[in-house]
Amino acid sequence: MTPPTAAPVLDAGPLDAAEVGNKFARLASMRAAGFPVPPLYCLPAAAFDHAVEEVRAGLPPLPPAGDHAAIRAWGEDAAARTAGLPVPAGLAEAALAAFDEVIGPGGLAAVRACVVPGPGGVGEDDAGDPFAGMSDSFLYVPRGDLLTRIAACWASAYKPEAVLYRLTRGGDPAATRVAVGVQAMALGARSFVAFTRDPRDGAERLVIAAAHGIGEGVVQEKADVDHFFVDTRTGATHAETVRKRRMVGPPAPGGDGEPALLDVPAELAVAPVLGPRDIARIADAAEGIERHFGGPQDIEGTFTPDGALHVVQSRPMVPPRPPASPSRPVEWSNHNITESYPGVSGALTYSLARDFYRWIFADLYRRMGVPERTLRRNAHHLARMVGTLDGRIFYRMDAWYALHGQMPVFEFIQGWWEHGMGLAATPRAASPRPGWRLRALRAAPGVIRRMIAHPAEVRGFLRWWDTVAANERVDELGPEELVVYYRRLWAAVAARWGVTLTNSILGIVAVQTLDTLLRRWAGQDGHSLMLGLLSGGPDNRSLAAVRSAIALAELAGADERLRVDVLGAREPEAAREVWERLAAGGYGAAPAEAALAYLRRYGDRATGDLKLEEPTPRQRPWMVLDLLRPLVNQGRTVAASRAEERRVRRDAERELRLRCPSPVRRAVLLALAAVLRGFVTAREDMRFCRSQLYGVSRRVLFRLGAELTAAGHLDDPADVVDLTVAEVLGAFEGTLPGTALRPLAAHRRAAREHHATLPPPAARMVTDAGVPLAVPRPLASEETPAGARLLRGLASSEGVVRARAKVVEHPSVPPESCQDRILVARETDPGWLFLMTAAKGLVVERGTLLSHTAITGRLLGVPTVVAVPGATTLIPDGAWVELDGAAGTVRLLEDVTDDSPPAGAAAGTDRVPEVAS
Repeated sequence: MTPPTAAPVLDAGPLDAAEVGNKFARLASMRAAGFPVPPLYCLPAAAFDHAVEEVRAGLPPLPPAGDHAAIRAWGEDAAARTAGLPVPAGLAEAALAAFDEVIGPGGLAAVRACVVPGPGGVGEDDAGDPFAGMSDSFLYVPRGDLLTRIAACWASAYKPEAVLYRLTRGGDPAATRVAVGVQAMALGARSFVAFTRDPRDGAERLVIAAAHGIGEGVVQEKADVDHFFVDTRTGATHAETVRKRRMVGPPAPGGDGEPALLDVPAELAVAPVLGPRDIARIADAAEGIERHFGGPQDIEGTFTPDGALHVVQSRPMVPPRPPASPSRPVEWSNHNITESYPGVSGALTYSLARDFYRWIFADLYRRMGVPERTLRRNAHHLARMVGTLDGRIFYRMDAWYALHGQMPVFEFIQGWWEHGMGLAATPRAASPRPGWRLRALRAAPGVIRRMIAHPAEVRGFLRWWDTVAANERVDELGPEELVVYYRRLWAAVAARWGVTLTNSILGIVAVQTLDTLLRRWAGQDGHSLMLGLLSGGPDNRSLAAVRSAIALAELAGADERLRVDVLGAREPEAAREVWERLAAGGYGAAPAEAALAYLRRYGDRATGDLKLEEPTPRQRPWMVLDLLRPLVNQGRTVAASRAEERRVRRDAERELRLRCPSPVRRAVLLALAAVLRGFVTAREDMRFCRSQLYGVSRRVLFRLGAELTAAGHLDDPADVVDLTVAEVLGAFEGTLPGTALRPLAAHRRAAREHHATLPPPAARMVTDAGVPLAVPRPLASEETPAGARLLRGLASSEGVVRARAKVVEHPSVPPESCQDRILVARETDPGWLFLMTAAKGLVVERGTLLSHTAITGRLLGVPTVVAVPGATTLIPDGAWVELDGAAGTVRLLEDVTDDSPPAGAAAGTDRVPEVAS
């Protein structure tokens, strides 16, 4: 017979937590207060006591607290004994009768366990220990499965994890008492967890995590989740949404009764899970529940298909753990590095980048006279110059300041360097510390000596690298030889590549000097003069790649059959077929020879060519046709390209004569401009060498990936992009700890694919020093207000142009889509050259006067403005804009409804005469 105290308890009024546990007492309290909680009833702890009395009596003594294996065995034995118990007859009848009354015979229930507090102790969902019980829940339970699920809830009292947890908290697992709640199942279409305080820092901010399907997808992290942050004082909401692919829903017919992992319908994948009205309703309910219980809450709820809101649980929030001591902020920036590593990068790319920065900057500092003992003292900074935040590569700025501060010249160029790194909106004059004149005198001889020696060092570097590239025989080497070749190559890189960085440091000295003298001797807007004086320098290797493609496009345009096939081969298979025909001489010997020569020389240059997961023409030669298509359309010629550069240079020199009448000063300025053009040429030459270096490294590592696949350690050679360089080489050198490469690569691939669904982070982020896996947060900064019609950046290449904007998030778009448009991007790298060649103008959120975008714009004669904050979000795709490359402005013109230019634009052309700035 069932004792009266063990009978089911309906939620007709307040329930006693000592009988039914905090979880169900709180639900009943919320229902009584009018919150939308589904009806429920409870089997109190007395029912558990009655049912498991004999099991308890037969349990062996608890093992010692430190014997985890014995504790696990004890818990598994106790749980198995309890799960096999029948629900006592009288209690079973009462439980089924309550089911019929509260839920209905044909309804579904959520059946949950809750540990009930003992004398003087805490129970599950207690304010002091919200997660103490670690109890089980079962969803979509029909009447016929009710009694089995009740017994399973009782058994969860002895789950090994719960037993160990209770022991660590000073409790007695053998004395645990469990109540069972049976609640009408809310058949959720969209579910959420809401924290009435930010769980990261306790701020007064409502944080909502929401997913399609039921709440288990959010709680157990099985579904793709959108996040919403609501300022509880102002109501302002910030959303961080992802592409939704997975959700948790009802059990599959004929399955085990467990909720199923389902695909999100395609029409729901992109839109936010919650709309503004949904968020407002959750916020109202959360505020009321927090007020009802008198403290911050962790709330679970769902929206059913009819739009009704249901609250299914609320527990006290665990307050965020305060740091042991105040943490200093660590700033991260990707303003400059996204030129090289845009978007999300795999483990192989990141590990190679980390090695690259560590080794070549050590060589730079030695070349700039930093003593070895100082380098050893700061070696830890070299190891952390770059890091990853949500799969994107960032600079760690405290390391950069510490390392660059070793160079005597740094305090004199810091303002320009900070501008180049995206830390300052405009280049600022140096503000050296007291005693700077003496330090400048000491530093000057070394800088001058390096300036004089630098051209010869650049020539020596290029000769060395050309020899390396010419003798590369990766395809002929076996696995062991590949590893040795790679090690030797990068040992040489570590000893030689610093000259490429010396070029950047000395280039900043030159540009700062020229800018200062132009402003002093040629007027306040000397910056625009510098842009013209930097045009028309000697060909660099990056520009030579473009001119080689233009020459190939001229050949294609001269052959009607080849022209038609190039323009029509937009799909990969068609492009591959045309390329193979071209390379085999199907369009004549001259185009074939030119195409193969281009591939041999420039096959490593592509969009994102430093990202090893991105293919280049070396792997997919038919990609060359994508580069040719807009050039064939435009009818560009090498002669016209060179003529435009000469025109810009002549105009600048003519203006210099007007503004600076002194022949001596003019000669100094022209000489400085020539020096700076040399630095620019060297920079682009050596950046091209870097593309080749990464191309060789890509071929070595992918060859090794193919060997790992053949040996059964990877599923596909491309999986190598989700291993680190050390792991790939270590697999062959015998230095790899462990052998499970396949699951490691799969885990990282899943993380990389998830990161790719997240919105791009802010360019500058902050983490807390000393906090493991610290959560990054945006650095507060001034933003250009939404709706602004005039945007300002850094003038980089003169000219005024009006055209429709083409906002490009990733350089994989076809180059012809940028034809006759103003290309708007967050950043570019050398692989964007063919998009940039097709465009009428360039607008980039990041960059400097010496960044790749600025240099390329000047070399191509394309009006360019860089460092335009928020350009990709403030300029709508397809909007008419006017770009003034000399003034550094981008103006959004009035809306138009067709393809005709807006008022003021010349008919039949997008180019307009340059206006005075």
